[in-house]
Amino acid sequence: MPFYDYIYDTMDKSSDTLYENSLKRKEETPNVVHLTHLTTPESIYHLRFGFASLASKPYSSAWYLWLLWPVTLWSMVLTRLYRRTFVVERNRFHQLRLQTWAIPKYGIQYRLKWQKESVNNMIEEAVLEAEEKGASGEELNRYGEVYVKKHPQLKVKLVDGSSLAVAVLLNSIPKGTTQVLLRGNLTKVAFAVAFALCQKGIQVTVLREDEYEKLDKSLGTKSEGKLVTSKSYSSCKVWLVGDDLTEEEQRKANKGTLFIPFSQLPPKKLRKDCFYHTTPAMQTPTALENVDSCENWLPRRVMSVWRIAGILHALEGWEEHECGSTMSNIDKVWEACLKHGFQPLKVPTQSKS
Repeated sequence: MPFYDYIYDTMDKSSDTLYENSLKRKEETPNVVHLTHLTTPESIYHLRFGFASLASKPYSSAWYLWLLWPVTLWSMVLTRLYRRTFVVERNRFHQLRLQTWAIPKYGIQYRLKWQKESVNNMIEEAVLEAEEKGASGEELNRYGEVYVKKHPQLKVKLVDGSSLAVAVLLNSIPKGTTQVLLRGNLTKVAFAVAFALCQKGIQVTVLREDEYEKLDKSLGTKSEGKLVTSKSYSSCKVWLVGDDLTEEEQRKANKGTLFIPFSQLPPKKLRKDCFYHTTPAMQTPTALENVDSCENWLPRRVMSVWRIAGILHALEGWEEHECGSTMSNIDKVWEACLKHGFQPLKVPTQSKS
């Protein structure tokens, strides 16, 4: 780094020794580890060690990144060869040391059956590494129950963040809403939010018979008669949407419809006359340090609930896992979240009305 100091012999003689000693320091042990993965090939440039200017802004495609395709292809080859997680971010929140580890796999690879074993092996290795390093909380992008069953002696707690995702979704629905349309791949979060809405007396409408049958079988009499099926796209002004939402379905929505994603990936914003909420996320407190990059498409200092959930687990000292079909108490998680300074985001219709 100090190039001219070397040239003009003004370099401090102790610099080399100081540098060598700093490399010998003990590796920092994380309290909470958040597991994530690359989304698109270009997303590697949006990591902290990519381009700082891109990392500091929400993820979006840029035309000049196409010029870097030869480098991008090499990075894809490297991630294929480098079959271990790597640290992409370190934060501190009060006394907690937080780390984000990236799995060198892209979003599309999670959908490929022949990649399933490879992805699961990497996640399992990451869980065991976190256990070895003494982490007290671990957040996964998948439900993670298989790792608990395979390693029942785990001290590290696996947290998928589903309960907090449901809490944020419920608080993102505008007050006074009497019915919502549920559309997309039915996940653990989708089933839980449908149940919670029915219990609150809000009608949940689905468009497809297979989705209705799955939800009806899961909820049964607990739906309180609030689960219905309909062929009309115009009956609801609030849509809870997942990964399977099509462009054609978006175009059938009424003007002014609010799309609220319950998935980890946001829908493509096709309608300028509609409103799009972010994927489940919250504003972080000022006490969270070293937040100098954006988490995917979220604004600065906004964090996904799947990441926050692991932090809450460690802050509160909760001993149970939240993975598989298990969920934490929604009200308990929401109250703890607010207590520690995390704040809900504004619903888009509120800011424009």
